[in-house]
Amino acid sequence: MDQDAILFELLASGVAVCRAAITDHGGLMASLFVAGLVGGGGHCIGMCGPFVLAQAVARLEAQPAGTMREFHRLTGAALLPYHLGRATTYAGLGAAAAFAAGGVRDVTGLKWISALLLILAALFFLGYAVRRLGVAIPWLGHGGEGWWQRRIGPAVKPLFGRPVGWRGYGLGLALGFLPCGLLYGALAAAAASGGAVAGGLAMLVFAAGTVPALVAVGLAGHVAGRGWQALAARVTPVLLMVNAAVLTYLAWRMVA
Repeated sequence: MDQDAILFELLASGVAVCRAAITDHGGLMASLFVAGLVGGGGHCIGMCGPFVLAQAVARLEAQPAGTMREFHRLTGAALLPYHLGRATTYAGLGAAAAFAAGGVRDVTGLKWISALLLILAALFFLGYAVRRLGVAIPWLGHGGEGWWQRRIGPAVKPLFGRPVGWRGYGLGLALGFLPCGLLYGALAAAAASGGAVAGGLAMLVFAAGTVPALVAVGLAGHVAGRGWQALAARVTPVLLMVNAAVLTYLAWRMVA
């Protein structure tokens, strides 16, 4: 068998595995996409928006004024390498969490572990919904943020100077580890899939859901971001509560 045939067979096998994961966990992935979409507007703009704006400004400043075109503004706001790097980190974390959870489930025979992880994810999303309504939830603080600033912050600071290409991708990889309660909830839900492929894909879907709001911030600036946050503040709690209900239902189906 020649190399092309081997490569084609490997690709076909990979597609089949991904398709099976999507079929088996489609409901979970849809829930995480919605969580990323509404969380992106209601939470990520405030937390990650400044990073996006800093990169967008740096990219535009690096472009000579005489050659500036609308295309440059659009690509500068899209920050594709950054979002790809962030998605890579999320997918890696999701795959690792799901692999570990699946291993524990297989070794111990405790089939309810996946259901417990879904309930944990539902509690995170429900807690965020309640917090958006003005109720303080101490355990939803940005735990670990100090560690990130001490260990990772100094290393990635130089990347903000010219965040293009691999530098932008590396920045996304690093910022993907930024502590975030919404991310913890997504990881708990992804871990419930019990398989590395499904967990990685679930977090890729979550990352994709967070992209539109952040791209909008890069395009329209912080003022538009605040306008979007005002709208999201009214919609986000309801959708996150629905998400929590969906995850709870999926957990119930696992143990029923």
